[in-house]
Amino acid sequence: MSKIKIIPLGGVRENAKNMYVIEIDDAIFVLDCGLLYPEEMFGIDAVIPDFTYLEENQDKIAGVFLSHGHEDSIGALPYFLERFEVPVFGSELTIALAKMYVEEAKLDYEFDDYHVVDEEMEIDFGTATIRFFRVTHTIPDSMGIAVKTDAGHIVYTGNFKFDNSASGDYTTDYAEIVQIGKEGVLALLSDSLGAASLEENVSDVRVQEEVFNTFKNTENRLIVAAVASNMLRIQQVINAASHFGRKIFIAGKRMESILAIALKLNKLTVPDKDLFVPMSEINKYKDNQIVILETGSLGEPLDTLRKMSEGRHPQITIKEGDLVYIVTSPSTAMEIYAAEARNSIYRAGGTVKALSSQVKASGHGTPKDLQLMINLLKPKYLIPVQGQYRMLVAHSDLAHLTGMRYENIFIVSNGEVLIYENGKMMRAGEVSATDTLIDGIGVGDIGNVVLRDRRLLSEDGIFVAVLTIDRKKKKIIAGPHIVTRGFVFVRESQSLLDEASGIVTKIMNKQLEKNDFEWGELKAEIRKELLAYLSQKTGRRPIVLPVIMEINQKRWYDK
Repeated sequence: MSKIKIIPLGGVRENAKNMYVIEIDDAIFVLDCGLLYPEEMFGIDAVIPDFTYLEENQDKIAGVFLSHGHEDSIGALPYFLERFEVPVFGSELTIALAKMYVEEAKLDYEFDDYHVVDEEMEIDFGTATIRFFRVTHTIPDSMGIAVKTDAGHIVYTGNFKFDNSASGDYTTDYAEIVQIGKEGVLALLSDSLGAASLEENVSDVRVQEEVFNTFKNTENRLIVAAVASNMLRIQQVINAASHFGRKIFIAGKRMESILAIALKLNKLTVPDKDLFVPMSEINKYKDNQIVILETGSLGEPLDTLRKMSEGRHPQITIKEGDLVYIVTSPSTAMEIYAAEARNSIYRAGGTVKALSSQVKASGHGTPKDLQLMINLLKPKYLIPVQGQYRMLVAHSDLAHLTGMRYENIFIVSNGEVLIYENGKMMRAGEVSATDTLIDGIGVGDIGNVVLRDRRLLSEDGIFVAVLTIDRKKKKIIAGPHIVTRGFVFVRESQSLLDEASGIVTKIMNKQLEKNDFEWGELKAEIRKELLAYLSQKTGRRPIVLPVIMEINQKRWYDK
């Protein structure tokens, strides 16, 4: 019997950054390689999984297997391929989008070991066989992944929902799921983002009707905000624009790139050849002929809408009468930001309508969907993935209602190791799975200390004391000069600054009286005394930086 390990390196107790390691004897299969866009991380562009464990075992990696083309599943691939030369497998659209993200990252390497797979294929790696099955999500060609071992299948659903109205490249392969279940499922890693939902998803046919109604009842310009990679929603907007005689103008480079790929692969249907019009020709059309499709990744549509409403967008300014139609459902953490965007739009004279206020439309399964997946696959063990902790717990409770015992359900943390041996799944320690932060071109060079400093800077500002000393003559040559940003209004706080300057002078003169002193101890004392004083007087704790420069005033005739 093979020794099996299951290790999530990302994607549990969080809503993205999916990466799951399935280790069977001496072979490692990596399922998904996603990133997470931070909601508030002070300049951090993205968060990717920690690759330490994979680097320690890179000779064992058989390949990376991608479930679908959203960034929560493929966004970290450019950084992964910078370190590992292993094959990448995925559906036609998923591979095309993965190539786009790798090229956009402009990292210093070349990679071309991509392999397009479909639900008809099985890949035999000796210790395991990999096969795929179609699932319904908001992007075509989404697939679940089944890793067949001698102990049964380990199934990863990817992001999924059940919708019997889905068609074409969005359909679910129920027959294949049932067949895998009959063959025996050892463990199920299942999407949990909808586990706590109190409403069922409406069918995508119903969503299309709602989009049609909005277009039908709007006489002014329509500005549609959507996530670029939500192709299902983009298709519904295309259908409505064509039906009601409107032209589509793209505001967003990411959408242009994704649209080109989707059209080339016939993953989007465009009824009219002249439906898309360059933004430079928008003034040739009446307001009731215009749809501005504004897209981005995750929270980006909201940010761009604010720029449009405040006159900071290079192409579009929201004007009186515009209807902004938000067809992207912001996460709970983005609700305040979404509210600010709405206020800004109304101040500009526009109005806002959100699809989420009309229907429950999500690409993630609701409780009934999750229970149906469990009943079809009949896993021995369940590992809820992708979702905050409360969602994983909700998923666990749903599984228990289907008859699964809680002891067969594992709610794990990133980096926690599950081992299956001697006929039993058990916890077996942890591996490194800290967040790797992407900041500009830097990968992993920003840590918790830097983030803490950025947070403090954002909250209480910075206080800098600068002085120049001559240690030989034991005197202060210049300063202390006080520089502060984000702490107090200088003109109204001169007495505070003068007192702070006096504290620095006193400490410095005391130290200069000594024959010698330690620079580290000096700066630490200044920092401590200043922080205590400033905190007492203002109730704030800025970052305090003493800057001390030393000179020797030696003249030519002193030689």
